[in-house]
Amino acid sequence: MAGRLNGKVAVITGACSGIGLGTVELFVAEGASVIAADLQDDKGAMLEKRFPDRVRFARCDVTVEADIARAVAMAKDAFGGLDILFNNAGHGGTPLGVADMTAEGWDHTFALLVRGPALGMKHAVPLMLERGGGSIINTASIAGLQAGFGPLAYSTAKCAVIHLSRCAAAELSPDRIRVNAICPGLIATSIFGASMGLPREVADQMAARVAEVGPKIQPIPKAGLPEDIARAALYLACDDSEFVTGTHIVVDGGITIGGRSSWDKSAPSPILSAMGITPEQAEQMRVAMTAGATG
Repeated sequence: MAGRLNGKVAVITGACSGIGLGTVELFVAEGASVIAADLQDDKGAMLEKRFPDRVRFARCDVTVEADIARAVAMAKDAFGGLDILFNNAGHGGTPLGVADMTAEGWDHTFALLVRGPALGMKHAVPLMLERGGGSIINTASIAGLQAGFGPLAYSTAKCAVIHLSRCAAAELSPDRIRVNAICPGLIATSIFGASMGLPREVADQMAARVAEVGPKIQPIPKAGLPEDIARAALYLACDDSEFVTGTHIVVDGGITIGGRSSWDKSAPSPILSAMGITPEQAEQMRVAMTAGATG
């Protein structure tokens, strides 16, 4: 049912591509007015042309507090207030591991992925208090839940985002400001190519490759798309989730359920394989045990 955000005003960071763009489009369709905060001037201008009455572009580097403050203030200047903040801007950060990481790379990753959302909340809260409450949504990642889904600094930062959301929810809930996080899985966006240092145009093209690979490596055989995360953000932004705060929603096609053998019957069990038991032998054992149990 359309109109779940009628009369609401949102600030979305990283709004001009990927998950952010998908969320801008959905929020506008659901009745919201949006400040689209991003560094991509051309794409921001295109968004304003597409939605001239509902979207304003704010050039915003979320590692710069003044930019964040300006984008949040624009919500009141342009649309009269603020109800929703989606701290979505991100990047893969430094790819280096424990032995090779630099202080500069680590600090920049945390400035972008953790300090940025924290400062976004800082500047959004006064405006939300004026409206009697609001919803803050932070983009985390399955990399913040399990090892192996991202580089060291990125994964640690995304774990921090989950706990940041929980702690902020505890502090802000009495003021009717809810705070939650979304943990995307493998989503077809440019973040993977950008994390490899590729030019944005090439990184954007890599999204198609992610969409091709995703269905093959997760229980739900479907590509993860920006709109999948946008729909989760819509739920957390609207009144349907008015009793939900301090939690994280995993949207990952089931990839964190377990190892491949837990959902793919053709995949060998890693434990049985380590013991030298072939899939055929394992099936014979299963049949024998079944016969014994029913005999």
